[in-house]
Amino acid sequence: MTLSASTTLRPRSAVERMSEYHPPLAGRDGLRLDFNENTLAPSPRVAAVLQRISAEGLTKYPEREPSERIAAAHFGLAANAVLLTNGVDEALHLVCETYLEPEDEVIVVTPTFSMYALYAEATGAKVRSIQSDATLQFPAARVLEAIRPNTRLIMIASPNNPTGAIVGNDVLLEIAAKTPQAALLVDEAYYHFHGESVLSATATVTNLFVARTFSKAYGLAGLRIGLLAGHPDAMKFVRKVSSPYNVNSVALECLPEALADEAYIDWYAEQVRESREELASALEQLHVPYWPSHANFILMKIGAAYAAVVEGMRRRGILIRDRSKDPGCDGCVRITVGPREHTQRGIAALQETLKELQWQPEK
Repeated sequence: MTLSASTTLRPRSAVERMSEYHPPLAGRDGLRLDFNENTLAPSPRVAAVLQRISAEGLTKYPEREPSERIAAAHFGLAANAVLLTNGVDEALHLVCETYLEPEDEVIVVTPTFSMYALYAEATGAKVRSIQSDATLQFPAARVLEAIRPNTRLIMIASPNNPTGAIVGNDVLLEIAAKTPQAALLVDEAYYHFHGESVLSATATVTNLFVARTFSKAYGLAGLRIGLLAGHPDAMKFVRKVSSPYNVNSVALECLPEALADEAYIDWYAEQVRESREELASALEQLHVPYWPSHANFILMKIGAAYAAVVEGMRRRGILIRDRSKDPGCDGCVRITVGPREHTQRGIAALQETLKELQWQPEK
């Protein structure tokens, strides 16, 4: 029997239209300076937790609330203002599902994390992309001009990925004030490497949400745990969309110890800041153009030889990320910075690769 199109299972039209994100995860052998992860390890206190988790404990459904209360207290927030999520990705997804209708509009400044647009598109909402200029700084005036009555969500990363640019708290709060009908989601995944946060404002600004990850400075990328904070009046609706078992029990056991070891996080963040300065100095000596960064990575402009540089680094055991397809990033690659020893290995490999290719900056 032949089935007609009307009797065949089809996804929603919004899902058919949306793009796909395929991070190059396969074959990541070498020093991982490509995904902005902690390049060393999480706190030793996390390793100790992993040693004592029993097999029997894995048979139980995870209980999120105890670790959630600890996280809320750690960040100085009310317990009902915080939701632990399956990485920041789920936090983005939940905000989109809570607030977006198909006729709504979402503002995203590019280049930025690809999943912002994808989660918004999946709801059927229209994404308006505002392209940064050649400086790759946040175009605040153009964002404010782009706001319309049907704007329901604005997603901003500060520091931004892949540029490392930041948005001042005054600008973020101005955007929130001028769009009371819209949710403003500020992604602070790279907060520890910059230090400025708008998190405390969620207690009074009812349309502001802040996402934090434990994948970067904390080194828990494999456990998939993040945090979404917002005003309690808004968070109660986000909770309705969330599964009660969204975060796995291993991550929930490890999180309190990761939070408690502030000395380790301070040490790692300081290593990143020192490494970032060392890499920037090396790039200047090599005459490689780059953008100043407030995150744990630097975006650099290689030009036409970008693919050859990525491959040359891989052959030397160093992975870096091709960002040439990001809007405004033609010929660009991104390199993660971590402990200084790792960064120095990356610099040495880059020097050798550029020398091998007889690379010269483009005019």
